[in-house]
Amino acid sequence: METTTRLPGEPRADGALAEQDAVFRKVGWRILPILILSYGLAYLDRVNISFAKLQMQSDLGFSNAAYGFGAGIFFLGYVLLEVPSNLLLARIGARRTLSRIMLLWGLASAAMVFVRNEQAFYILRFLLGVFEAGFGPGMLYYLTLWYGRSRRGQVMASVLLAGPMAGIVGGPLATLIMTGADGSLGLSGWQWLFLMEGLPTVLVGIVLFFCLCDGPDKAPWLNARERALIAAELAADAVAGHQHRFRDALRTPRIYGLALSYFCMIAGLYAVSFWLPTLLHAGGVEDTMTIGLLSSAPYVVAVVTMVLVGRHSDRKGERYRYSVGACLIAAAALAVTGSTLGNLPVSLAALTVATAATYAAYTVFWTIPAELLRGTAAAGGIALINSIGLLGGFLSPTVIGAVRDATGSLQGGLSAIAAGLALGGLLLLALRRSGGPAAEVSVAAAGRLGK
Repeated sequence: METTTRLPGEPRADGALAEQDAVFRKVGWRILPILILSYGLAYLDRVNISFAKLQMQSDLGFSNAAYGFGAGIFFLGYVLLEVPSNLLLARIGARRTLSRIMLLWGLASAAMVFVRNEQAFYILRFLLGVFEAGFGPGMLYYLTLWYGRSRRGQVMASVLLAGPMAGIVGGPLATLIMTGADGSLGLSGWQWLFLMEGLPTVLVGIVLFFCLCDGPDKAPWLNARERALIAAELAADAVAGHQHRFRDALRTPRIYGLALSYFCMIAGLYAVSFWLPTLLHAGGVEDTMTIGLLSSAPYVVAVVTMVLVGRHSDRKGERYRYSVGACLIAAAALAVTGSTLGNLPVSLAALTVATAATYAAYTVFWTIPAELLRGTAAAGGIALINSIGLLGGFLSPTVIGAVRDATGSLQGGLSAIAAGLALGGLLLLALRRSGGPAAEVSVAAAGRLGK
């Protein structure tokens, strides 16, 4: 029986496509739960420092600038090994690469219990980034081995949802650990936080090694017919039948434009992630548990927004407009947050909108490079975009911390990050107008020239 793949907006047919849908439901239940759990743990281990700061800063005498630099230096380590890690993944497979990453970053996160001064803080945060390098884009590349374009937006949204979902439970969990375990066995609450959120990552990394397979052709739980149906969708989705190489991505100007736009999104995303508890405290919330509970609100709205925007983006077959619009909304809301910090209901509402919109922009954004590149260039190109973009994760907490120490206020730093978000949205809009859907053809041509 001949199989075809539905394009966005194209009418569905019964029979082969219904059978194909059933196969992808089976795939989803086999690979998505472990990926979602893993990505959620990555988010927790990356940003639990924002809650640890509530106790750690006073215990160790860190300034806001020292905290901001230590939170952000994670991304410098990440960026250094991002591209090599993902090129290695393309060669040795996701199972070994992702499990190795989880084991090492779990151990590094747990080792934060030994921090006693700024130097140790910086070193361990840097190593955490080194060990986690390539995990996020590696998972996104891995999904391109299973899912075609028409399904990719919702699937990526499902995995990326783990970030805000971890934010929902992470705040209450972190503050519960910090208040409940404080003083046990001679350890402070922030030390218990790192232990109890780092060590489970090691266990999940071991499980992932035994549960994940490197692609449809390596999956023992698929039969030959099911593999053929997956291959048919991926084949129909290929750009002019060409596989691109990493050097094709390096010489594609649009890749660098996308990276700069992503840089601005990440700066906004981590401005919230690393400073949310502090923002709530600045708004007059003193109780640690209350801060943890209130910190969940922006992420609850973000989860719903990501699902809806990802679904509509797939349905319309449109990526740029959704991501651009969300960036501009996030910029306006973050600016309002900075100017209303003395009014908790207003600032929390604005912060919630900013968080939800930034996550929506981020989710839809990642479907764009996956549609531009194939083969080794997909792994390397996605990593290249992520590497440049993640420097925004170093910039935003560092800038906000330095500005707060200098001015005593968070408003100046938040306003600067808001302006960056607006710039990122406008840059993405310019990229769409300069190339639009035809951009894929230009990348395919680059692939042919490189062969």
